[in-house]
Amino acid sequence: MTTRTDQLGALLQSGYRALSEGRIVDAVECCQQALQVKPDFVDAHFLVGLCGLESKNRKTAIHAFTAVTRLQPEHAAAWAHLAKLFIGGGWVNRADAALAEAVKHGSEDPVVLDMLGSVYSRMGEYGLAGDWFEKAASGRPEYPPFMFNLANNYVYRGRIDEAADLFRRIIAIQPSSPQVHWSLAGVRKAKDDKHIDEMRSLLAAGPLHPRARAYYYYGIGKELEDLESWDEAFDAFRQGAEARRQTIEYDETAEIEMFRYLEDNFDSGWLHVAAGHESRAPIFVLGQPRTGTTLIERIISSHSQVQSAGELQQFSLAVRRLSSHRGPRQSSAAFFAAAKDIDPAKLGALYLETSQRMRGETPRFVDKLPHNYLLIPLIMRALPNAKIVHLVRDPMDACFASYKQLFADAYLHSYDLGETARHHARYLSLMDTWRKRFPGGFFDISYDETVGDLEKHARALIDYLELPWEDSCLRFHEKDEAVSTASAVQVREPVHTRSIGRWRRYEQQLAGLRTALQQEGIRVNDAD
Repeated sequence: MTTRTDQLGALLQSGYRALSEGRIVDAVECCQQALQVKPDFVDAHFLVGLCGLESKNRKTAIHAFTAVTRLQPEHAAAWAHLAKLFIGGGWVNRADAALAEAVKHGSEDPVVLDMLGSVYSRMGEYGLAGDWFEKAASGRPEYPPFMFNLANNYVYRGRIDEAADLFRRIIAIQPSSPQVHWSLAGVRKAKDDKHIDEMRSLLAAGPLHPRARAYYYYGIGKELEDLESWDEAFDAFRQGAEARRQTIEYDETAEIEMFRYLEDNFDSGWLHVAAGHESRAPIFVLGQPRTGTTLIERIISSHSQVQSAGELQQFSLAVRRLSSHRGPRQSSAAFFAAAKDIDPAKLGALYLETSQRMRGETPRFVDKLPHNYLLIPLIMRALPNAKIVHLVRDPMDACFASYKQLFADAYLHSYDLGETARHHARYLSLMDTWRKRFPGGFFDISYDETVGDLEKHARALIDYLELPWEDSCLRFHEKDEAVSTASAVQVREPVHTRSIGRWRRYEQQLAGLRTALQQEGIRVNDAD
């Protein structure tokens, strides 16, 4: 005779089989039947959550995993899923609470351990993330997804050779791994076209999702640049950008609205209404991506009184924690509307508190998140004694450097040259606005001029920071610490000028970019 337990077990087994075969509707139906028999059946609620994840139904997933934690509060996997869902949706306080519960209750399941590493990464805590990724990879050796997350963490932490070895091991296990091939291309300089041919063969093997094609094309482009095959490299970057652009939703109208809100609402009168936190510890290095922010960070953090904290998300996360804003976008007009009236002392204090683990024991620390240029007024009000360093770079080099870089889920304007040019014009206009409204509020430093005369500009930079000069600031490439940036490999070599004017290698292909910038009123340097 079939018992209720047997019936529930069979329904659950059928549900998992249906989910594994992509039959989500059937999987959900099995769960519903099971829950009719036993409404508090934890495993069925958990499977509903997995179905929600698979169908990208965030609401269903959150509801289901919440039901699991209500019925079984010690269910670490459900808490971990909730932490990941909450941080992905911008619900930072709820993510904090769920993460704490997942860690408290513990789990030996490598899937849960890897998930915790991913959440810590999203929170900018790469050291803690690495600990969890290592546990996950140890718990399930030779499993490509866990190996890949650990390898990326190794890149951030400067363990480049170990990362490259892991990438190669993944490819040996699973040759068709687009993101892994792209990552391998990024961590070492190509000396021949062997890996290029391998990626081209994989591209030609059959239909691929646009995002997969983008990884291969960007990897090919990077290695062709290594080999100085400029025309072929640009063609690869172009095809990669076109493929990636198909997979994203860049809302230029929303970005225009955000820039307009910033210019309309943050002025000198607003800045001085309330006093912020008095700490002098933070040094913010910001600007556009791929403009030299990592180089400047390394110069500064080579000083004995300064620690590199990496690309921290903590300031914008503090805004979310102290406001009612819940939007998934990293920044928007609504985000800044929510931030506008936050108590600046509380904002500064929470930023310092939540960044404590990353900033070490030195008197000063560097937060090098390029995107923080949008937050300059908020930073100045919350931390009036902080120092802000802004990178300036030739517009053509800056735009092209972004265009030929495949980012994770940021800088969505960078996959179309026209969109890149218009974004760059808005950025330059906003920085001009900040200079006029907040004179002396930040220090402009030119990437081109700095690599041309390192000591002169490094000394001026250290002087602005009110630090005594140390010769170690010229030996930044000797430092061995985490670098959470696309420049993680390049920055570990001495200063060079190879990137200055690199766009001229592609002058013909970038004629449209040049015209678009000029139409926006941006002067393009014609000097050879």
